[in-house]
Amino acid sequence: MTATKISSRPFDAVLCDLDNVIRFYDTTELARLEHVAGLAPGTTQKVAYAPETDLPLLLGQITQEQWVESIVLGLASQVSQAQARELGMALAQAPFWADEVVVALLRRVRAHMPLVLITNATLELENDLASLGLEDFADHVVSSARVGVAKPDRKIYEIAAERAGVAMDRCLFVDDRLENVDAAAALGMTGVHYRESENLRESVSFLLDGQVTTSLTGNIE
Repeated sequence: MTATKISSRPFDAVLCDLDNVIRFYDTTELARLEHVAGLAPGTTQKVAYAPETDLPLLLGQITQEQWVESIVLGLASQVSQAQARELGMALAQAPFWADEVVVALLRRVRAHMPLVLITNATLELENDLASLGLEDFADHVVSSARVGVAKPDRKIYEIAAERAGVAMDRCLFVDDRLENVDAAAALGMTGVHYRESENLRESVSFLLDGQVTTSLTGNIE
């Protein structure tokens, strides 16, 4: 990261990931079922999130039900079909919640500049946001399942910046996956690798405190 003192804000829009930044999942039941089935922790997610299984879902090409069937096939050599379907459903129906600290922080940010959610998501995203009370949370939502392209593809960043109404080099991009942050930084965005709310708070402190901050380029670790 390089920093240079300036007298104006370093970006004009915030593009923020959803999962593992704002939304988090409770996979306790899935872990229990894997233990009962004699599977190593994380086995179901390894199958479910393999590109050949996950990407069609994220691009809106298959439904969540079809995704579960793909998981069942992927687990077929390790457990019974009934167990595999139970595991797939436990993952697909895992309860989720929104981090209230991050939500409050981003609401304050939105009072000063456009906020765009940019997420690799499913066709269920709109319903999920409504269930969290976040249907009107952002100015725009760029979902991979709706635009047909997923992070870290350049096109989805271009779509998000266009909807924000600012140039890419005037965007702050926040994501928990470093590969997505690197892709954004390569396009000129300021990248924040999210691990805790303080990562985001520090990046937007000039808005919250009413102070001039530094101009940031590259990734913020």
